[in-house]
Amino acid sequence: MTATRDPHYLGVAYHVLEIAALVAAVLLLLGLVRPGWLLAAGVALGPLLGYVLSRGPGLPYYSDDVGNWTEPLGLVSLAVEGALLLLSLPLLARSLRRRTY
Repeated sequence: MTATRDPHYLGVAYHVLEIAALVAAVLLLLGLVRPGWLLAAGVALGPLLGYVLSRGPGLPYYSDDVGNWTEPLGLVSLAVEGALLLLSLPLLARSLRRRTY
């Protein structure tokens, strides 16, 4: 196990994100589109918000990335999360408009 100086809550948040992404994928595979796309949107929004907060004002006990807006891996992550958000929101809206008979 490697030691890190990051706050414990960041590691927990990453694990929660991984579990939420897996649950979203399972929901979508099972045909439960409304909760699946809703959770997928949350999986996209969480890291986007975390990126902005960690680079802007900083997070509690974590200010290492304040002002580091152009980190290459962070930018790739933003692109992937943005793509997931752009995919999930219209599909979620479509599933909400669909009537059940």
